[in-house]
Amino acid sequence: MIALLDRLRLFTIREFTTHWGRTVASLVVLSVCSAFLVAVIGISGSLTGSVARLSAGLSGNAALEVSGVTDAGFPQQVRADVAAVPGVAAAVPMLRATAGPDADRLLVLGVDASSAALDSDLKGAVAGDAMAGLLTVPDGVLAGPATGFTKGQRVRLGPHEVTVAAVLSGGQFGGLDGGHFLVAPLPLAQRITDRVGQLDSVLIVAAPTISAAQLKSAVTAAVAGRALVDTPAARAAQHNNGVVMVRFIASMGAGLAFVVSAFLIYNTMSMALAGRRPVISMLRAIGARRQTIVRDVLAEAVALGLVGGLLGAVLGVFAGRYAIGLLPGAFTQMMEARLQYLLPGYAIPAAVAAATLTNVAASAVAARQVYRVAPVEALVPVGVSRADVVSPRLRIAAAGAGLALAGAAVVVQQAHLGLFAAAALGFVFGAEILLAFAAAGPIVRAAGATARRLGSAGVLAGVNIDRAPRRVWATLMTVAIAVGMTITITGANADATRSARDTFASLGDTDAWVSMSAEDMTPTSLLPEDVVRRVRAVPGVGRVVEGQMAFATVAGTKAVVYGVDPGSAYSLFRALDADAQRRVAAGEGIVLSRDLARSLKVSRGEELTVQTPAGAKRIRVLATVSYFSALGGTAALSLTLMREWFARPGSTTLQVAAAPGTDARQLISAIRAAVPPEIHAYSGAAALDGISRAMQEGLVLSRIMLVIVAFIAAMALLNTLTLALLERRRELGILRAVGSSRRFALRMVLAEAAAIGGIGAVLGVVLGLADQFFYSLLATDTLGIDVRFRPGPSLLVFTVAALALSLLGSIPPAVRAARLNIVEAVSVD
Repeated sequence: MIALLDRLRLFTIREFTTHWGRTVASLVVLSVCSAFLVAVIGISGSLTGSVARLSAGLSGNAALEVSGVTDAGFPQQVRADVAAVPGVAAAVPMLRATAGPDADRLLVLGVDASSAALDSDLKGAVAGDAMAGLLTVPDGVLAGPATGFTKGQRVRLGPHEVTVAAVLSGGQFGGLDGGHFLVAPLPLAQRITDRVGQLDSVLIVAAPTISAAQLKSAVTAAVAGRALVDTPAARAAQHNNGVVMVRFIASMGAGLAFVVSAFLIYNTMSMALAGRRPVISMLRAIGARRQTIVRDVLAEAVALGLVGGLLGAVLGVFAGRYAIGLLPGAFTQMMEARLQYLLPGYAIPAAVAAATLTNVAASAVAARQVYRVAPVEALVPVGVSRADVVSPRLRIAAAGAGLALAGAAVVVQQAHLGLFAAAALGFVFGAEILLAFAAAGPIVRAAGATARRLGSAGVLAGVNIDRAPRRVWATLMTVAIAVGMTITITGANADATRSARDTFASLGDTDAWVSMSAEDMTPTSLLPEDVVRRVRAVPGVGRVVEGQMAFATVAGTKAVVYGVDPGSAYSLFRALDADAQRRVAAGEGIVLSRDLARSLKVSRGEELTVQTPAGAKRIRVLATVSYFSALGGTAALSLTLMREWFARPGSTTLQVAAAPGTDARQLISAIRAAVPPEIHAYSGAAALDGISRAMQEGLVLSRIMLVIVAFIAAMALLNTLTLALLERRRELGILRAVGSSRRFALRMVLAEAAAIGGIGAVLGVVLGLADQFFYSLLATDTLGIDVRFRPGPSLLVFTVAALALSLLGSIPPAVRAARLNIVEAVSVD
């Protein structure tokens, strides 16, 4: 034990303190990757956990839940039919609706005294004196603790006003929708939401004598297709379909971050071990075993991984909270719960374990060179040792592994695995690194040839490049990664945004849109009945086309459903030919987005069963369309069927065409003056820009990842160039001793960096374009649209930026080389 402690103190701890820059760089890489993983898990956990927490808090001990196909709910008679089913101990009705502006929306819960049968978080509010006191206050409601309301306060909900009878307090109430809710007697809730006679949910408490399967079968028969029957958890899971794009980007980012980190850590450790070769040789000379040295290196990796993982986990919590606040409402609108930051308990341990394992794995691969270091190699120059030579068998193995990873990526992409397809891009990235390793010889020779074109200092820089191929390849690949990731992320985001915007282009053909939501939200709330009349009466209005949008469950899948009339500007409808448009508007069939059709396993010409409040309906699929479906899938049918089947009279949007000679901007101003202030009126161009803005906000994680990768690459580049200088300190000292000037040393280092940066930038462009193309294939499958690969003019900018990054990263070591003390440089360590 004493020998172990002495060895760690003399070599490991000394290594940490002496080369503190390398230690800090490694910790930064690990911390950033750990932070990114914690942020991703936190975002995904918040998206799924917010709905799950609300559902669990309301359902309590309910075994089943009867829920509406759409937010219109189902007739209240369903509750009576369910309550009569043998084995149902309690059938608790509930209305769930949102009220207020999008940013400060409140969840309105309509309940009755039977809610006391649920062992839920609301039990304290609806049992005994609380409900009795509520009923004594005219139009009284109970307010959640985060609403900011006070007892006796009058609150306006649309055209209605309610009185706060009491403000609930207690931890269980704060967990319900973050405390942003109102509890009202069921009749009052139905009245203020204009849904008299309708329910959103019936929670069923089972009698102890009946099995779950028997109960579900009996309840399903009693519901008779008018609503959905499933467990509360299953209902909550459906709402998570609406955030598939955010989760896809987050998963892809986490995978790439760790692939990048593993490569950069390998480079750092490989360079560090090369710099410690004299020490390793000395240890071997005095009898140390190779296994002992490798164990010490891996112990260092474990220590750095734990410290870096813990530091990153703390940063990841703050990053996740920040990113949650940046997510656009359009991507969380399908969720009935308010989005809260909920970090799963496994997030921090998983991030620390991932950082540690990544560091150990990368360090273990680098540490294999210990087995190739002989005691006499302490005096062997860098580049001459057999430890610097990569065997042909290893290069062949790397090429084979790279091709296997590339094949696996293609298989994953073709398998249509949804979120799991994000792993394919990580496979591609790993394949590129392995293939570049297999081709390290030609790549390094190209860098050396480039350096020799940069004058006399470049000739010597070229010799240095040829003598240290491993270091040069590592530094060059760092530049290539920075360029490749930048091109992939920016190019892929541009391709996805542009392709999505193209699918909505028809929205811009409308002079004015009228809805209850802003232009960057999905308009699913029904307009007041008199709005259509008011809009038609506005001077300058030529034509008004009504339409509807709703979140509905189609064959068990949550989707956005459009109700269309002839002349509708909805893009899913406009994508059809004239005959298909006529048939859809006439109610002869339904149109599905391509991803929804794949999910439902139906194709054109087949019949689809759709559950509605009026019972199950059969309808023919007329077409499947490429359409942006980041919200879980899209369908379109006639407005008449939409109103009849889903019990949603009215419209959620009005598409207004200006009369000839009417200015569109003046028309929008006139419409705003004619309708209530809570109604939104905006131009078609604004509607299109709103969708693009929501897309850009939804890609915020990609932009964060871009900053992270650039930062990691800059740190790694500075680290590898500095380590390269330390490797060659004695050589530079000898050059100075025989008469070389400081300026020549400076030019030599800069020439080497320029050559490495130039070749690295070119390689990065090639890798980036390949990754961008592959991403377009993945996004086409995940987002439901044809994402077109389109290289942009920014390639030249990125190439120049990479070269500038290399030169900037080389300035500190170049200046250090110019200022090198000759005596210290040629002395023995």
